[in-house]
Amino acid sequence: MAPEGASDLRDWLFLLLLCLTLLAEVLELAAAAAEAAQEAEHEADVACPGVCRCDEGFIYCNDRGLSLIPPLPFSAAVLYLQNNRIDNSGLPTSLERRVAVRVVYLYDNELDDFPMHLPPSLRELHLQDNNIRTLPRSALARLPLLEKLHLDDNSISTVSIEEQAFADNPRLRLLFLSRNHLSSIPSGLPSSLEELRLDDNRISTIPTHAFRGLSSLRRLVLDGNLLANQRIADDTFSRLSNLTELSLVRNSLQTPPLNLPSAHLQRLYLQDNALTHMPRGSLDGMRRLQRLDLSGNNLTTLPRGLFRDMDSLSQLLVRGNPWHCGCNLRWLHDWLHARGTTVTVRGFTCQGPERVRGMALSDLGAYMEECESSNTGAAGGGRERASGERATTMSTTLSPLQGSLFTLKSKRPGLRLPDSDLDYSLGSSASGKALVLTVKPLSPDSIHLTWRVPQPTSSFRLSWLRLSNSAAMGSITETLVPGDRREYLLSALQPQSSYIICMAPLPADGRSTFTEASADSEEAPVCARAETSELARPGPDKSEDQGSEQLTVLPLAGIIGGATALVLLALICAILCWCSHRARHISDREHSGRGIYRSKKRYDDYVESGTKKDTSILEIRGPGFQMTPMAAQQSLHTKTLREDYIIHTIFPSNGAGVYKSTHHTTNSAFGTNRGHREGGIPDIDYTYT
Repeated sequence: MAPEGASDLRDWLFLLLLCLTLLAEVLELAAAAAEAAQEAEHEADVACPGVCRCDEGFIYCNDRGLSLIPPLPFSAAVLYLQNNRIDNSGLPTSLERRVAVRVVYLYDNELDDFPMHLPPSLRELHLQDNNIRTLPRSALARLPLLEKLHLDDNSISTVSIEEQAFADNPRLRLLFLSRNHLSSIPSGLPSSLEELRLDDNRISTIPTHAFRGLSSLRRLVLDGNLLANQRIADDTFSRLSNLTELSLVRNSLQTPPLNLPSAHLQRLYLQDNALTHMPRGSLDGMRRLQRLDLSGNNLTTLPRGLFRDMDSLSQLLVRGNPWHCGCNLRWLHDWLHARGTTVTVRGFTCQGPERVRGMALSDLGAYMEECESSNTGAAGGGRERASGERATTMSTTLSPLQGSLFTLKSKRPGLRLPDSDLDYSLGSSASGKALVLTVKPLSPDSIHLTWRVPQPTSSFRLSWLRLSNSAAMGSITETLVPGDRREYLLSALQPQSSYIICMAPLPADGRSTFTEASADSEEAPVCARAETSELARPGPDKSEDQGSEQLTVLPLAGIIGGATALVLLALICAILCWCSHRARHISDREHSGRGIYRSKKRYDDYVESGTKKDTSILEIRGPGFQMTPMAAQQSLHTKTLREDYIIHTIFPSNGAGVYKSTHHTTNSAFGTNRGHREGGIPDIDYTYT
């Protein structure tokens, strides 16, 4: 029995194994059939969606009002899906299998999050003008081949960009984040970036590490932010060694940022800021710069040699600046003539001095000849000067306005200044042998200073005192001027005030010359006195004439206005009275006319009904017409007329006859006044009797 049991068990196990093998074969065949069917279905799905238009690999589904992306053929390469109502739920998972797609346009839709299920083969993605709030790394990691990403006009903030969000996009070359809610430069940007747009955000600070690793960046746009010089690190832009275009338009910069990349920079845009001066050397080394825009700022002058390295400059735009075309711009005038037509300049229009207002700088040749030539080598036509005098006039750059870090003010100065009662000359003064100081008031709030020294010095101490009733109560302002400068512009002064201006060269040890130097030493202060003019007015004669004219015109204008008002009031009263009288007169005529008309009516009155004056009228009798002559003086009451009949003109205006039947009184078309109007007959062409 034992051998038989073992044999039966073996048979049963063999049958079970055979069944399992057969089941596995069936399942494998079923899976293969399903996969084949699915592939056949996908391969058969090559038709263009009915709502779209297809042109080979270009699928045009834009501006269709779609809320869901329709099934697309496998040959689709460029998808135009913009200007629809597609939200995140409208992106099907089947979109991931369209491996031929390279470009997708999804801008101006209703996306709230970065879209998922996009083809991994995507190279260019347009998502601008949606409401995307976050940039998750997981969504961007699905697009490893992405090169261009447009995210303008969304709601992305700095904190909503996930840490290392672009770590899995090593090919990203272009990133647009304009008009979002960024408050700082996004961190973790890929090193492959070549163009970055962050304009019209809320960026106010750029730290040192903001652009770390972006050595391939060539174009950077930061327009319309809140950038100021104090919030930009000194070496921020120096890391961008390959930058060719930098745009900082519509910010709050007072000077260009420090350490701008100069090796490859070709276009620099600084318009619509608050630039007050361009420091010497701020544009050094920019030998490839082709376009420079300084429009819309507060620049009055430019330092000598600012463009000395700009041999490739072809466009210089400086509109909207209050240029002061004095001798300080003689070097620029010579530079423009030396460059000739190789550079296009727009906007160098002088705002001062008064005699050159409105003139272009390049047209001031005769005016510039009056200036002392301080740059004999710049234009090749300067006059020969002694070597010592040439060394003293190395630079004519105006120093920055007062209020810099080197400026000190005190109400009760402890420095010993010259006596304010002395009458210092206005043109020049030299109490020592070393320095000659010349002062010249330019405007009610500014004085131009120039000086000469036979030997160079490290720096100068410049002080000015506004005279008041008491010299001790005056306000002294001091500043240090570099030794290579030979002129300075005092600004923000009080109009119609007297100032004592003193200057002294500082020795190498920096001692205070006002307190320690003797009057006969070479370091003794040299002082001059100047007075600022009054505020600009049209002129005394003209102002008096205008005042008297205003005093004369005002009463005359009041008299003319009062007379005009009275005339208009009388005219309105007359019109109202006439209208009232006319209405009363017409009412009286109607009442009296009706009584006369009822008692006796002349035949001439029938002219108003359209009949001729030959006393022939049209009478309607029954269903026909009959002409009946009347005597000239026959009374109207001798002829009896039926009230159901209508007397009408012989020739109606529309050429149709009018007939009213006594048998059809319910016909609304002829039984009422409204029926006649609808029949096309004007109201003046029929009457009732």
